[in-house]
Amino acid sequence: MKKIKISVIGSTGYAGKELVKILMNHRNVEVAHLVSSSYAGKNIAEIFPEFLNKLDKKLINFNLDIVSQDSDLLFTALPHTVSMDMVPELLKKSVKVVDLSADYRIKDSAVYQEWYKKELNQMSKELLLEAVYGLPEIYRDKIKDASLVANPGCYPTSAILGIAPLLKYHFVEPVGIIIDSKSGISGAGRKLSLGLHFAECNENFKAYKVVRHNHIPEIEQELSSIYFDGDNHKQKQQETEIKVSFTPHLLPINRGILSTCYLSLRGSKKEEEVLEIYQKYYHKAPFVRIFEPPNLPEIKYVTGTNYCDIGFSIDERVGKIKIISVIDNLLKGAAGQAVQNMNIMFGFPETCGLV
Repeated sequence: MKKIKISVIGSTGYAGKELVKILMNHRNVEVAHLVSSSYAGKNIAEIFPEFLNKLDKKLINFNLDIVSQDSDLLFTALPHTVSMDMVPELLKKSVKVVDLSADYRIKDSAVYQEWYKKELNQMSKELLLEAVYGLPEIYRDKIKDASLVANPGCYPTSAILGIAPLLKYHFVEPVGIIIDSKSGISGAGRKLSLGLHFAECNENFKAYKVVRHNHIPEIEQELSSIYFDGDNHKQKQQETEIKVSFTPHLLPINRGILSTCYLSLRGSKKEEEVLEIYQKYYHKAPFVRIFEPPNLPEIKYVTGTNYCDIGFSIDERVGKIKIISVIDNLLKGAAGQAVQNMNIMFGFPETCGLV
């Protein structure tokens, strides 16, 4: 099989580095260009010595013509609001794009502007609607034909996958949803920050952005779409929109997310009934593993993998179900899921390069 040519823009961030690690060993991929404005001119192995004698590739500055001409698909692993100025030009060159930032995840331009404080031109507003939300377990068929895939955020991936079957089959009430998530420090990116220094994080555990985290509208958008059955959601959007109470926390570990989601059951439900709908919903999902009660997943089970492990427990006394969902934030929450999307877009086995 002929290899496809792939370039990574933003290849020296944590997610970009993970992309390079996966792509260099992917049997259907040739790495064309690695773009990094911070380290242009250096070899990737100078920045990450683990690539020494494995990948000999010089980092370059972004050049639209060169990168697009030599690539079948581009991964853009850039800070939020940066991709939006670049992606339209790439698409004009007939290159497919998987964007790892939040720039194309939100469908409603007014909501995007409210949460990300960036004014959008008409082209960007149109691309928000065209972009496919890259959660393969839910949008696999749309991803197949997409030119622009918006790779989901790490917290939303864990929360949405954990909750989706319950909303799809109306096992729970669409109100009062609480999502309590804990993430390793790499989720904050590679940029230096006082709050991420070793002495600030080690032997510590803290909440942050407890009322207004940028992943909230993404989670609410997708949960609403699932509950109101996708295409019918627009008609019902003004009547009822799912709202969540989301609190992220920082764990003193390198990588991994554990989300605990609290939902109110609709009537009495048995564990066997809940287990059945999860197995039914994810029966074609190679990277979702469902734990049978009383077993619950842990972060260490998914570290270094593209899996999302999900478990649950029913609290009959208060009529609640508690979902535990764990992922590696750099893989299923970023680079691994991006490659999973790439595989689907080019007709490769979904697990190629990821197991």
